[in-house]
Amino acid sequence: MMWCNLFKRSCPDSYSRRPVFAGLLRACLLITFACLPLTLSADTVSDPELQRLLKDAVESSDSFEDRFEAEVWLNDMSYRLTPILNDPEERIEILTRVHQEANRADLPPELVLAVIDIESRFDRFAISRAGARGLMQVMPFWLEELDRPDDNLFEIGINLRMGCTILKHYMDREDGDMVQALARYNGSYGKTWYSEKVLGRLADRWFRN
Repeated sequence: MMWCNLFKRSCPDSYSRRPVFAGLLRACLLITFACLPLTLSADTVSDPELQRLLKDAVESSDSFEDRFEAEVWLNDMSYRLTPILNDPEERIEILTRVHQEANRADLPPELVLAVIDIESRFDRFAISRAGARGLMQVMPFWLEELDRPDDNLFEIGINLRMGCTILKHYMDREDGDMVQALARYNGSYGKTWYSEKVLGRLADRWFRN
């Protein structure tokens, strides 16, 4: 809750229309990355496969402002995701797609990572007891609603695009109130436990300062 209140104090206008938030987030991230331990770069260099994957992702991604930003973000997030997802190829693919789809939906990619962390623990084949599927635990009824019954929610790109679009819709509907938007996403509207879990994970793991 404190995390959400900080966002609100910093950015009083609607979340979907607040360039101040984007600037604040970018500035904080650059400060964070500048203070990362030197072992991060050393670990990356010592793993040729990860180095190759990162190079390919940086060169092919179109959602970053420049290659330096792409390299910094992917290196840092890959480092944080490693304890959860050991496969470097899958790790970089998920991170690259998260950044693309989050930016497409005008959401902070770190927030999307926090949602995935809580929803599926980055298991792309996760299925909930209610039948939600994939990284962002999208319910299959959305495929019928969108007249796309053949789409596979276990595919990383499809799942992230639908999940980010749904979350953005709820964010706009709640005029940028993350607590209410996340509760709608989870189906627990009127309660705060889920929102607090996501925002807590965002603060603890994905947005360090």
